[in-house]
Amino acid sequence: MDFDVLVDRRNTDCVKWDGLKDIYGRDDVLPLWIADMDFKSSPKIIEAIIERAKHGVFGYPLDSMKTFQSFIEWNSKRNSLYIDAEWILTCPGIVTAFCLGILAYTKEGEKVMIQTPVYPPFHSGVKDNGRVLIENELIEKDGYYTIDFESFEKKIKDNNVKLFILCNPHNPIGRVWSKEELGKMADICLKHDVKIFSDEIHSDLIFPGNKFTSILSLDEKYRSITAAAMAPSKTFNIAGLSSSIVLIPGGDMRKRYEKISEGVAIGGLNIFGLTAMEAAYKYGEEWLEEVLKYIEKNSDYMEGFIKENMPEVKYRKPEATYLGWLDFRKIFSKQKDLDDFLINKAKVALNSGITFGKNGEGFVRINLGCPRFVLIEALNRIKGALAI
Repeated sequence: MDFDVLVDRRNTDCVKWDGLKDIYGRDDVLPLWIADMDFKSSPKIIEAIIERAKHGVFGYPLDSMKTFQSFIEWNSKRNSLYIDAEWILTCPGIVTAFCLGILAYTKEGEKVMIQTPVYPPFHSGVKDNGRVLIENELIEKDGYYTIDFESFEKKIKDNNVKLFILCNPHNPIGRVWSKEELGKMADICLKHDVKIFSDEIHSDLIFPGNKFTSILSLDEKYRSITAAAMAPSKTFNIAGLSSSIVLIPGGDMRKRYEKISEGVAIGGLNIFGLTAMEAAYKYGEEWLEEVLKYIEKNSDYMEGFIKENMPEVKYRKPEATYLGWLDFRKIFSKQKDLDDFLINKAKVALNSGITFGKNGEGFVRINLGCPRFVLIEALNRIKGALAI
């Protein structure tokens, strides 16, 4: 694959490129924001979709074991996660999945905890469904984030939290939580009868030297309180095909989730999503390894560029994801000034840090899933604008 080629996505009803005017107020900015890559997906996935389209009949599809077997084998091989077929449910997307989890495992007015800074839909998903949001802030030191376990347990106890939504790997900070960290969180949740819904959508985007552990890989004693959601969407850049998997080992938790899902008539996946999913997990590994190497080099390039040209901006290489978390706090004390600078002076569209939580103020999230020359252009625009 030649990842140095920029595929022209304009005028394709693409949120990342065609949505700039609506989101940022102007369309002459370089988009490195929303979390999809500017790379063509694996040729094997594209071929499988084309071949399926040739059939010409697109009736209701069956979520068959044939489709999910490749997913089971993939996780066994890459993540040491051994999945029982009866755990598997489907959902169009991960955000939909954890919102259904909120409805299934809590009642209106009950408390749901997240750890900030974190993906904005974690915030809105809780609030929009009439639940009360509890934030446990992660501890940051020199760009590295850890969990405040004392605060974690205290906030659960003091607020009678019913559900904890975990992000692993964590978006936007790029942490891959260790088995020990996961075990501590799970112990606290088990002790206080708190359900855990783990968003593991970035679980395959892991850089060398790091190891992903699913919440479902822990001791079986935690399975009565845990659910996890995964998808090929970020891994293989097929988010528009709306195909995700929810894994729920515990029978009671699974029944509660199924009841809510059936109640709002969210059923099976679409034909092309199923086709792409099967092909991705069967044949996509070589493509994934190539794209991970490319993204890591993008990250390394940005790290060096910032140290040399913008030393007041801080960046720590993530352990996972294709997202970078840039700290501008030494230059901008207010998020609105930083956002205005990036859009109207540097003309680069990044995700505003404040949308990830109040402890995201002064930060922005950048998407590294792009050709290197695009990243270089974005960094030079920021450098030039800072020099004015």
